[in-house]
Amino acid sequence: MQFPMVDLTLLREKFTELRCCIIIPTYNNDHALREVISGVLEYTADVIVVDDGSTDNTKTILRDIPQVHKITIPVNTGKGWALRKGFEYAIRQGYRYAITIDSDGQHFPQDLPRFLELAGKQPDSMILGARDMSQEEVPGTSSFGHKFSIFWFKIETGITVLDVQTGYRLYPLDRIREIRWVVSKKYEYEVEILVRLAWRGVNVLSVPVKVYYAPKENRVSHFRKFRDFTRVSIANSILVFMALLWVRPLSFFRGLRKKSVREFVREYILNSGDSNIKLSLSVSLGLFIGVTPIWGWQIVTTLGLAHLLKLNKFVAVSVSNISLPPMLPFVIFLSYLIGGWAMGVNTTNIHYMPGSGLQWIRENIIQYLLGSVLLGLSLALVMGPVTYLILSIFRKNPGNGA
Repeated sequence: MQFPMVDLTLLREKFTELRCCIIIPTYNNDHALREVISGVLEYTADVIVVDDGSTDNTKTILRDIPQVHKITIPVNTGKGWALRKGFEYAIRQGYRYAITIDSDGQHFPQDLPRFLELAGKQPDSMILGARDMSQEEVPGTSSFGHKFSIFWFKIETGITVLDVQTGYRLYPLDRIREIRWVVSKKYEYEVEILVRLAWRGVNVLSVPVKVYYAPKENRVSHFRKFRDFTRVSIANSILVFMALLWVRPLSFFRGLRKKSVREFVREYILNSGDSNIKLSLSVSLGLFIGVTPIWGWQIVTTLGLAHLLKLNKFVAVSVSNISLPPMLPFVIFLSYLIGGWAMGVNTTNIHYMPGSGLQWIRENIIQYLLGSVLLGLSLALVMGPVTYLILSIFRKNPGNGA
């Protein structure tokens, strides 16, 4: 990757105009710290270095560079805590953006103009420096973690990015200020804060950046492969659970409330890129799961299955709401009747009474469960083909495979 020629005077003015600073968290990286700081100072004087309890020559190096802002954490706490302290300081100083760059020499200050250019075009976005992980010198564990993190971020937010683990980032500080509750203090903080910003509707973008990996014998890393990877995995598991159980369903329904039925049909069905078959199967899946008695988990289950089966998640989840009021009493009653029919129970004298649904379930759980499965299968097998027939007649531009 070639770095474009830039006018350093104009670039410094751009830093000032955007109220952007550089934050460098560091822990025992005295072999590269001085060079990293010197390189960044060529572009801006707004530099904040957070010393996270270093025990090497870091303090001496920082004393030799008086023009940078310094934050000292007495005992090593973790990269996440260092970043949080850096953000808090930058916000108090009135900065709007902060670009974080690692202190081990992996990142190149020459890529800074890329962040500023995109920030000017897309204000208040989160911008990630996307590394080229196809380089031969990239460690195998880093390449695996790179792909692993992209996959989980997609599940957690629905957003596809080129690099999640990068430490070269531009943060919108006004949006950081809105996040009151963050648990992580170590490497997993970068995952958590990114996901939480995405959940708040912050635009997440990427810019290509160059990365340098020192030869293996000279490489210094404070990432503890087993312990830190485990912490990141646990954080991702918690975030996935929160996303599927609450955040993404809530976001989806907020979007639906802003659309009329006609707009929904037009956007997610008539103008969908999915085929008529896929849309019909999505309806069938939504109806089947919607009728099954897994209240509280129907949305999560529908989302998960639609993702695995590569169906239309929006259509499937929407249809799965067949069991929400005011339809719920009728679904329970029909399930009960069908279950009785399947078990040979006489249901001719049963009459629907509002509010009696839960009592029926307690007294006749097997009958109800069997009936709900049969009702779901019936609706899926009938409405799937009906949906396909309707789409074939009224849909002008079906997707491939229609």
